[in-house]
Amino acid sequence: MPKFKVPEVVVERLSIYLRALKKLSDEHVLSSQELAELVGTTDAQVRKDLAYFGEFGIPGQGYCVGKLKEEITRILALDRSWGLALVGVGKLGAALLAYPGLKRKEFQIKAVFDNDPEKIGKKIEGLTIRAVEEICEVLPRYKIKIGIITTPAEAAQEIANRLVQAGVEGILNFAPVHITVPNKVKLKNVDLSMELEILSYFLSKEIRKER
Repeated sequence: MPKFKVPEVVVERLSIYLRALKKLSDEHVLSSQELAELVGTTDAQVRKDLAYFGEFGIPGQGYCVGKLKEEITRILALDRSWGLALVGVGKLGAALLAYPGLKRKEFQIKAVFDNDPEKIGKKIEGLTIRAVEEICEVLPRYKIKIGIITTPAEAAQEIANRLVQAGVEGILNFAPVHITVPNKVKLKNVDLSMELEILSYFLSKEIRKER
């Protein structure tokens, strides 16, 4: 366990490190400088990030890829399978259900919900679409701890409340609205419009410089 509270950005970089390491042979040994170059950061940043969790390097040599991959997998709790529930089977929800990243052994969507009577009972990607009223009944049955919200904005808070009541501990919210959850629940918002607006701002500044 880390001795100090780990900043979220460090956890994000661990995911990036792991992605890079998966492309290398387990027997390979690489330095912090080499790992830094692979992901676009500095060797000092790599060492600082990993130091939160212990000492993983070989003195005078660097990091054994297989061992470091194993340790980061453990730190990110990817050595287990996480059951997911997705609520909102519109275009975005359907796209996420087809996304290969949510068909890995670590992350598996086990239940899908919607409030549209025309969708309820139908199958999508091998899963039967259930009514949102069934969330509290179904999630404990499948031991689901992560919920994904892809509903319209006006429904997101009610769905978040249902997910919390059903025992989820983490929510990934794609709805373009602020929702509130208890402190014990980890909330991640993914606002595509906001990200595009931020890009628009910085691009406009660059364009103005060129004029």
